[in-house]
Amino acid sequence: MRTQDSAPEAGEEGSPGSSDGRSGAGRSSVDVRTLTRVLFERLSELPPGTPERERVRAALIEINIPLVRYAATRFRSRNEPMEDIVQVGTIGLINAIDRFDPTRGVQFPTYALPTILGEIKRYFRDNVRTMHVPRRLQELWVQVSGAMEELTVAHGRAPKVPEIAANLRIPEEDVRACLDAGRAYNAASLEAAQEHEGGLALLDRLGYEDSALADVEHRDMVRHLLVQLPERERRIIMLRFFANLTQSQISIELGMSQMHVSRLLSRILTRLRTGNSWEE
Repeated sequence: MRTQDSAPEAGEEGSPGSSDGRSGAGRSSVDVRTLTRVLFERLSELPPGTPERERVRAALIEINIPLVRYAATRFRSRNEPMEDIVQVGTIGLINAIDRFDPTRGVQFPTYALPTILGEIKRYFRDNVRTMHVPRRLQELWVQVSGAMEELTVAHGRAPKVPEIAANLRIPEEDVRACLDAGRAYNAASLEAAQEHEGGLALLDRLGYEDSALADVEHRDMVRHLLVQLPERERRIIMLRFFANLTQSQISIELGMSQMHVSRLLSRILTRLRTGNSWEE
């Protein structure tokens, strides 16, 4: 299970859509953290309301959107569109950017993640609640959730009920009632009930559909077509797509021109795509 500091960020290696193992922007997660720190330093130097400050703020939002998507995946079992959850989480990201103080020595993802999660949870509490909760507890829950975010950042861990009660100067019984009310926004609350225990969510313990099953038939078809190829053509395919050799390397390996390899490869792929048997 990843920690807050290990939440994926823009430009992390191996991200979808990346080339040669890196993101399209070619930045590692360390680079993004460095860029975030530099942008916050620049933001602190700019007066409010200036166009330059707005551009720097917008850049901070853009490069940290992957943190919002990471937080949103924790609510993927809810019957809500993921993009809607991301939009709500982005509000939390913006609030975190506006409130963040780099001089406190806390990494921005560590500070921002509880704020993003809190914004998403408030969205479900206020808009998707399936159980009736007294208004008094709903209003008190806003204070409790805010205190939880602050104490999480201050202590680096989830706060305990007595700590929340002391922070807000309210009875511990009220805090416990608010925590129960906060988990009442969705009937499928077994997942939420395990979050504060540090264990896996129920969804993570259940089986899931293996997306690779859809490829079994395709692999069987490709295998059937490959065995019909003559030895040389089959070897070209193996060298190109299984050994990851370039056409130039294959030409050296087989002792033929690169142009000839290119023509043969094009011909082989055409046959495989159409599913036709090989014809010399």
